[in-house]
Amino acid sequence: MPSPLPSEKALVPFVSVENMMHLVHRIGIETMLTELTDVIEADFRRWERFDKTPRVASHSREGVIELMPTSDGEIYSFKYVNGHPKNMAQGLQTVTAFGLLAEVSTGYPVLLTEMTLLTALRTAATSAMAARHLAPKGARTMAMIGNGAQAEFQALAMKAVCGIDHLRLYDIDPLATAKTARNLSGTGLTVTACTSSQSAIEGAEIITTCTADKQYATILSDNMVGAGVHINAIGGDCPGKTELHRDILLRADTFVEYPPQTRIEGEIQQMDPDYPVTEFWRVLTGQATGRREARQITLFDSVGFAIEDFSALRYVRDKLEGTGLYQELDIIADPDDPRDLFGMLQRAK
Repeated sequence: MPSPLPSEKALVPFVSVENMMHLVHRIGIETMLTELTDVIEADFRRWERFDKTPRVASHSREGVIELMPTSDGEIYSFKYVNGHPKNMAQGLQTVTAFGLLAEVSTGYPVLLTEMTLLTALRTAATSAMAARHLAPKGARTMAMIGNGAQAEFQALAMKAVCGIDHLRLYDIDPLATAKTARNLSGTGLTVTACTSSQSAIEGAEIITTCTADKQYATILSDNMVGAGVHINAIGGDCPGKTELHRDILLRADTFVEYPPQTRIEGEIQQMDPDYPVTEFWRVLTGQATGRREARQITLFDSVGFAIEDFSALRYVRDKLEGTGLYQELDIIADPDDPRDLFGMLQRAK
């Protein structure tokens, strides 16, 4: 007897890296970043509906491997992601990822996708979401300290969502800065390559730190940061990894995604346990104040949270319809008689 054909529920749409790239170009990268920003913000506004837990992390001397799960009661998602800064020396990505979306009602997956590209997009969109509520009004210039794989995504999100038109770049590797400037040519951004962090932040209303070394570091010292700026700290966060001098945090109003995770992984890990922070979703729902006045220093201590991945997966699933930019994978055993899994196996002889 021939083996039974897979049922519709057994076939899970899979978005490969190639198809994700085609999807981004079909939508347009700035359009996609703008739409992703709005989807993430919409989910932050219903923050209280989600299951929330710090990501499950397996740390080693080489890096970290993490699982990031969440659910809104109807849809469940998780992301597998790693962070291995030494990979770059071997010609490998520092961060790789894939993710899954499933129905809570049945537990059946409904989407499997690459998330290395998608994580870069959702991280940039999350930064832009925070900046449009926390950055100085009319901000036009951003400094980007660390010009690796995230840099162009961050720049284009800030341009599309917040109106940034001037980007000042610095990286300890001049080749990374040259790469970023080259990739952003023709995007409408004025790009200035700088020779130090200090020179990069001159005149910038938004400062983004995005370095990957897994160690305590001082990318910005207290004397470098003047009044009235917004700091977007997104570097490769983990225990033992910081980018800002603690005195900056003492002067700033700090906004976070999920405090139990951020206090372990973010800039605030170097502060006392009672260091005050504001959960960003409270700003969006009017329960807390974001930027109050012009001289205020705001800090978005972003470490990435599972709800942002949930939003990105949900967005991609909605955008796939009618595109054909996916493959159907037969990855769920789904026999006609749910009690007869063995019989299904035997019929495949």
